[in-house]
Amino acid sequence: MMKRMLMTSLSLVLALGLAACGNGNSGGGNAVEGTGDGAKADSGEKTKISYWTGDRHDADFVKEKVAEFNSTNTDGIEVDLVVKGDDFDTALDLSFQTSDAPDVIRVKENTVQTFYKKGFLAPIDEFLSDELKAKFPAMPDLNEFDGKRYSLPNYGTTMRLVYNKDLFAKAGVEHPPATLQELVDTAKKLTEAGKADGAYGFALNFKNPGSAFARSARVVAEMSGYGGFGYDFKTARYDFSGFEPIINAFKQIRDDGSMLPGVESLDIDPLRAQFAEGKIGMYMSYSSEPGVYKNQFPAKIDWAAAPVPTIDGNVKGASGFLGGQWLALSSKSEHKEAAWKFMEFMYGDQVLTDYQEKGFGISMVPSISAAAKTPDVNGIEGFLPNKYDGVWPVYPSVAPEGMKSDDAFFKYMLNGGDLKAVIADLNKRYNAALDSVIANDGVKAEPDAGFDPAALGGKFAK
Repeated sequence: MMKRMLMTSLSLVLALGLAACGNGNSGGGNAVEGTGDGAKADSGEKTKISYWTGDRHDADFVKEKVAEFNSTNTDGIEVDLVVKGDDFDTALDLSFQTSDAPDVIRVKENTVQTFYKKGFLAPIDEFLSDELKAKFPAMPDLNEFDGKRYSLPNYGTTMRLVYNKDLFAKAGVEHPPATLQELVDTAKKLTEAGKADGAYGFALNFKNPGSAFARSARVVAEMSGYGGFGYDFKTARYDFSGFEPIINAFKQIRDDGSMLPGVESLDIDPLRAQFAEGKIGMYMSYSSEPGVYKNQFPAKIDWAAAPVPTIDGNVKGASGFLGGQWLALSSKSEHKEAAWKFMEFMYGDQVLTDYQEKGFGISMVPSISAAAKTPDVNGIEGFLPNKYDGVWPVYPSVAPEGMKSDDAFFKYMLNGGDLKAVIADLNKRYNAALDSVIANDGVKAEPDAGFDPAALGGKFAK
């Protein structure tokens, strides 16, 4: 399945950056006819639906498109946009326990499987023409489950180290760090150089450890040849030992006083705001950042992006090229036809083309990537796919008893202790949870002795 997934993903992005003419179709190509929700338009009654997203980097763009849909659709549909923070998953769980579940849900590569298993998503096959199926190729276990489609792709994201070039120059640092030790040393130098101005060398949004480590420790592990979520594809077991030097490096940066104070309560948008003001030397994040510093927090500094450091400077894996999903239909929606009409509008050529050209993401839709221009956005060049970007296979998601790995690692960063013991405990609890889902839920986890993480890279380079 990994081979199938890689080949599908490759076909989605081969056209990245090529110049071609758009077809000018602003719709999704499959207008839905019906008398259900659409009949309300004749009476002047509005069909109200809600769209929930946890994304904030593109919130202004999406808000504009929602307003455009609300003012131009002829079906009497009105969309309420709800932008959540890092509590998106928790809020969604609670909404499905009440009567407040949204009609359309933003899904990502690390949430779509969970939402599917929880029964949050409804299949969209009934709305898809052959034309749409061809236009939006599905990736197994990311768009498609058990032979049914639940989402369509929009864009993918790469992962990089984002750094303040002005502070680097002030500190006399010529190059971004390539190893974890260089990351520690560079953070210290940047802090010393920026101390008078209240600038620190490194930061992460540890208000939500899961979000912080997903954009940092995970990609360092992947580039170093380890599964970014602790899963070893060779043995089909969880093994977090590869994270030991990564977490220790982050802890050392904090212990040195090189990490922005108060990171335990720092959310991603406040972090971005501080970086834009020149108060942070480095952090790690997604390719959404160029759009953020153009539209949301205009940067007052010169900045750039570079590959994240590896454990020892050697690339033994690939930086996860993430994406392949965007909008999904809620299983609890009472207005699925109206919700689909909104989704169809959002998946129209003009919206998707604007999305890439304004720097919010790199299109994974072949017809869009062929037509859309490379974004004219400062910093985007550092995020374009390179020989180290690749799609990792899907790992079996589990819910261990007790503390999750991200919380356990951050607790160690704050309080110290025995990291080897922490990792041993995580391995024990995660593998117990894995054994449970294999035995009770039909989850498959088969060893792949020939799995080579280094072979994943380069699938997206021009």
